[in-house]
Amino acid sequence: MIRTIFSIYVWLYYSILFLVFFILISIVFVLTLPFDQYNRITNRMLAFMAWLMMRPTPSWRIDIEGEEKYDASKPTIFIANHQSFMDIPLAFQLKWKMKWVVKHSMTYIPVMGWMVKLTGHLTINRSSKSALKKLSKLVQPLKDLVPVMIFPEGTRSLDGKVKSFKNGAFLLAKEHGFIIQPIVIDGAYSALASGSKLFNTKANFKLKVLDSIDPDAFDSMTALRDHAREVIISAHEQLKDS
Repeated sequence: MIRTIFSIYVWLYYSILFLVFFILISIVFVLTLPFDQYNRITNRMLAFMAWLMMRPTPSWRIDIEGEEKYDASKPTIFIANHQSFMDIPLAFQLKWKMKWVVKHSMTYIPVMGWMVKLTGHLTINRSSKSALKKLSKLVQPLKDLVPVMIFPEGTRSLDGKVKSFKNGAFLLAKEHGFIIQPIVIDGAYSALASGSKLFNTKANFKLKVLDSIDPDAFDSMTALRDHAREVIISAHEQLKDS
């Protein structure tokens, strides 16, 4: 019963945040459209909303490690394991702001999906043959040192374990020499499991930025992809036990 009441409170809290920030972001989007090529300003507003999303209760703890490992002078594709809807606001707690790749189906969600568009994030239909081609839209932002965030599993894990990785992020990295920087997340699944609408009243969110990976050190995209997955799986096991 307590968990149900808490979940109702959190969803109401989120609904208010979405509505308020949608109005604010819409106004700022129109005002900044002529000069803010990559929607940096509206994305920072979305990041502030995400900061508020992670703080509905003092019983939710957030631990972030490894931010110093990111070199902002290098074009970087961040990749992370995907446990829950809460992964996104958690990753927004990082000091830098990224251009995200999200499922196109998210744009069908009223208000939240509209904000995805207004803040300049890339939506793709992963089942479409044109999905990889659409990722080419990330090349110029990356060259302009706008970091990109991709969940290589493609969707949330149903059991919290790391699934197989899709090729997109690694094809981009190999073709253009972009750095791959893994992030490992834990705690989001226990806070809100995939497919569930019930939040836990207590949660310990953990995020760790790992060492960057040079794609030129690997002979093939497959080798790069498999190595990155092994790194995230190993780091995730360590993070769970810490």
